[in-house]
Amino acid sequence: MSRIAIIAGVALIALGVIVTVLSDSESFTSLIPAFVGLVLGGLGLAARSRPGIAHHLMHAAAAVALLALLGSLGSLIGRGSEGWALVAQLGTVVICGAFLALAVQSFRAARRVRSSA
Repeated sequence: MSRIAIIAGVALIALGVIVTVLSDSESFTSLIPAFVGLVLGGLGLAARSRPGIAHHLMHAAAAVALLALLGSLGSLIGRGSEGWALVAQLGTVVICGAFLALAVQSFRAARRVRSSA
């Protein structure tokens, strides 16, 4: 799961940087996906280096992804984004949603293994 968190983090960083560069944005808000990506990637790297607490770190990563997903969806629905903001928000929803779905599957599989042991 840590590898997936790192991949999702890198994808979000790329999304934030690409949208910022292509839109010639001077606002830090266009880098929000990159900041979320730094957190997710950092949690993934920390989980790799500390296997004893990896499950806690991956739960934290899932919580970060859920907050980013809800924030992007709220912004999409509430403001009716368009242009590059729409691209950034949709990309964040897709990446965080996919990560969250994989995390939930992983958590459920781990629970099944613990229950059967």
